[in-house]
Amino acid sequence: MKIFIDENIPQITVDELKKMGHDIRDIRGTEYEGIIDTDLWKMAQKENRLLITTDKGFAQYRDSLHYGVLIICLRQPNRHKIHKRIILALKKFSKSNWKGKIVIMRDKTMHVSSVK
Repeated sequence: MKIFIDENIPQITVDELKKMGHDIRDIRGTEYEGIIDTDLWKMAQKENRLLITTDKGFAQYRDSLHYGVLIICLRQPNRHKIHKRIILALKKFSKSNWKGKIVIMRDKTMHVSSVK
């Protein structure tokens, strides 16, 4: 699956996703690190990628066509908790099921919305 990783996602997750065979676009350490959210969104959409982030502001795109958004929203996040929730979410949906979905993973719950 083609995945766009926001810079707030742990490196252990990036490494694991690559091992799982995913095509990862990670902007850390590139000229795009720190770009504004709207530009990040445009990049992910232009490249047809699922966006993984901890920034709940991306939920605003729930009514637009997109390639999927996974938002990790935890009370006391750390890299291990974030990593665990991402891996769990990716196991719940097949590659073809992400298009148009926004999945918000909380500490113990998951909320899924789709473009209407």
